[in-house]
Amino acid sequence: MTLAERLRELRSERGWRLKDLSEQSGLSVPYLSDLERGRTNPSLETLNTLARTYAMSVQDLLEPTDFAGERTPAALPKGLAELLADPILGKEITPDWQKTLSRIELRGKRPQSKRDWYEIFLHLRRVLEG
Repeated sequence: MTLAERLRELRSERGWRLKDLSEQSGLSVPYLSDLERGRTNPSLETLNTLARTYAMSVQDLLEPTDFAGERTPAALPKGLAELLADPILGKEITPDWQKTLSRIELRGKRPQSKRDWYEIFLHLRRVLEG
C-alpha cells in the first residue's frame, strides 16, 4: 500500500470528506488532495499533524505503507544489525522476525549485543512456534 492509498483509506474509514479532514487538521483541501493522489510527499511535520488528527502515532500511520522501501541496517538497533549480517545465524531470521525483533524494548532499553538479540530470537521462536 502506498502512502497516498493509506491516507485515503484512513479518511474514508471515518467517513470524512477532504473538507472535513482539512477542518480537523488545519491543512488545505488542495494539499490533502495532492497527498492522496501521490502528487506530493508530506513533511515530517505534516505526518505528525495527520497522525494527531487520526488519533494515532506516526508509526501507526506509516506501518502499512511501502513508500520508504526496505529497512536498511542503519535503521536497526545496535547488535541486531550484526546478528542479521552473521552468515550463519542471520540466515535464520526472516523479514517478519526482523520486524518483530526491531520493535523489542523493555523500559526504554533494547538488547545491545548480537548474542542478546539471538537469545531473544531463540526464546520467542520457541514460545511462538511451539
